[in-house]
Amino acid sequence: MNKKIGYGIGGLVVLFLLWRIISLIYTGSSNAGPRSGPPPVAVEVDSVRHGYLAETRQLTGTVFPQYKYVVAPKVSGRVMNLYKRIGDWVEDGEVVARIDDAEYEQNVIEAEANLNIALASLAEAETQFELARQDLDRVRSLQSKGIASSSELDAALSNYTAQESRYQLAQAQVDQRRAALKSAQIRLSYTVLTASKPGFVGERFVDEGALLAPNTAVLSIVGIDSVIVRTTIIERDYGYIRVNQPAQVSVDAFRDRTFHGSVSRIAPMLQEASRVAEMEVEVANGSRALKPGMFARVSIQTAERPNAQYVPSRALVRQGSETGVYLVNPQVKSARYVSVEIGIVSAEFTEIVAPELNDMVVTLGQHLLDDGSPVILPEDSEMKQSERAS
Repeated sequence: MNKKIGYGIGGLVVLFLLWRIISLIYTGSSNAGPRSGPPPVAVEVDSVRHGYLAETRQLTGTVFPQYKYVVAPKVSGRVMNLYKRIGDWVEDGEVVARIDDAEYEQNVIEAEANLNIALASLAEAETQFELARQDLDRVRSLQSKGIASSSELDAALSNYTAQESRYQLAQAQVDQRRAALKSAQIRLSYTVLTASKPGFVGERFVDEGALLAPNTAVLSIVGIDSVIVRTTIIERDYGYIRVNQPAQVSVDAFRDRTFHGSVSRIAPMLQEASRVAEMEVEVANGSRALKPGMFARVSIQTAERPNAQYVPSRALVRQGSETGVYLVNPQVKSARYVSVEIGIVSAEFTEIVAPELNDMVVTLGQHLLDDGSPVILPEDSEMKQSERAS
């Protein structure tokens, strides 16, 4: 009797296990059915736009002054007066510093005295030369009358020649002394340092009392009524930029301002090591807001389309050597890959030259898609969240 009860319980357990296995198999096969295709991908989309689009090149560079020069003495000496400090305005020809000139003034006085001596010697030599000439004429006249001898004529001629040489030497000495005086006066003038062009004092290298050697820098002066932004362009952009092309410049110091200039110079060669060419943009700086040394951003418009078809640049994807976008029809809820030909590129948008696009373009999540992948649009996700909340 007990054996029959045990067999009955065992049979029930076996039947339960068989039922459980069959139900699991059935449940697994029913759950696997809907997952036979790829899962939908949540994406963001944007519309295809039509209108004006401009292409610009963004470059970076440094602001330089229109000109910069250093005021330095040509003679040695101690700085007696220094009239300017950094930031001061300097007029053309204005005196900015003076060097102790006592020694150079004394040299001028000595040179003047030497010149006076030379002039006195010249006057004496000229008198002796005139007397020798008169004596030679008198001896020649007497010899023609048979009164003077040939030896007397030779002596008069020799004296004339000697006095002529002495006179010429005296003249050369006068020229030499005049040159020495001029040199001393020039060296004296070098003790007064003046500005050769108007501008602002950019740097001050010495103070009053400093002992200077020739060509020691005293001040630097910069002209910033217009400035130059020096930058470089890569080989890919070289053919799109030309001289006199308008340019916009911005700096971190004035984020709300844009300064207008134009391309003034482009190097005729690219540097072999970096494959870039130097370029200068000249910017009018009437307000003198731009200062040398500032970091500048330069924008140059290279192309424009009055009626372009364009999409956000982040919508583009690359597959091998081609570029394309994923299009989504909100009714179908699936992505379709389309290869495109791009045109000009702005900071945020890219022109689609061909083909004509009608549906929405995927701007986020496109790298998880394949052609025909199902998608979840933002409005679908919001709808599901609201249903769950309710």
